[in-house]
Amino acid sequence: MKHIAVLGLGKVGTLAAELLHASGFSVTGIDLATPKAELPFTVKPLDLADAAAMAKEFEAQDAVLSCLPYHLNTKVAETAHAAGIHYFDLTEDVPTTNRIIELSKTSKGLMAPQCGLAPGFIGIVGASLIERFDDCRSCKMRVGALPQHPTGLMGYSFNWSPEGVVNEYLNDCEVIEEGARKMVSAMEWFEDIYIDGIKLEAFTTSGGLGTMCETYLGRVANMDYKTMRYPGHGKLMNFFFHELLMRERRQEAGEILVNAKPPVNDDIVYVHAAAEGMVDGHLRREEFVRGYKPIDLAGKSRTAIAWTTAGSVVAVIEMVRDGKLPAKGFLKQEDIPLEAFLSTPTGSLYNG
Repeated sequence: MKHIAVLGLGKVGTLAAELLHASGFSVTGIDLATPKAELPFTVKPLDLADAAAMAKEFEAQDAVLSCLPYHLNTKVAETAHAAGIHYFDLTEDVPTTNRIIELSKTSKGLMAPQCGLAPGFIGIVGASLIERFDDCRSCKMRVGALPQHPTGLMGYSFNWSPEGVVNEYLNDCEVIEEGARKMVSAMEWFEDIYIDGIKLEAFTTSGGLGTMCETYLGRVANMDYKTMRYPGHGKLMNFFFHELLMRERRQEAGEILVNAKPPVNDDIVYVHAAAEGMVDGHLRREEFVRGYKPIDLAGKSRTAIAWTTAGSVVAVIEMVRDGKLPAKGFLKQEDIPLEAFLSTPTGSLYNG
């Protein structure tokens, strides 16, 4: 794998393309418009609604990374499958992933969705904790992308796609509870979490577990994923979506929210994973807790959400290139060894 196309040159897509270029890949960045900033890789303006043009471009590639909104990924994955090349994306959307699983059964290359932060890195961490136990009774995974200096009652800034946030706040969430795999509502199961003395709340959101419930059913009795926010956020979002019925107007809801709470540069990504179970006859708890802040990469300061998302998928792509992961079929995030991930040039960023 040498040639890779990166679709969507927003903050995450541009950074992923720069990291791939720095790692030795021949990168082609594809977007509707040519970015104003000078970039170290080839950039092509391309309307991905033109299926024939996209298929022709993929003929020259070994792999494609989609950093597009989730609802565009199914068509990209189908085109990559037809071209026989590797496919990677960052989606948290369950129907999209289910379609990619079907495609992987006849794929010539690797189909690897959900390679971002959650799903993605959090699943790699969670799986590594589970493997430390002889018998694991629970694994709880939480991620929160937040402003370092919150203001207002919401305590939030939309550094991530508003489409993605609205999607995960409204779609049902898969969990394992007392050994049963089930669906529960989003923005429920509230709990308090403290990280470095900062009080946060956590509640269920959709898609963060990826394929883990299927993988660990019968092996882990309790498993769930929650998003972390500053206290009070979830109550306000429940009011906005359900009492004001904005759940029926998703696009407008996203526009209202991002207009009210635009992105900030000083953000922080909290990662909190904890597992409990038996080791040599003794009950133990293992944790992985980090707070990732903006860092300088490729000569620029990068927000925490941008580098933790882009870095995760780039590290996975590096592992595939180097033969540390399969090159065909469907890739589950929980099958990626954490130690090997952290030893890649890009994955080493998460050691901080």
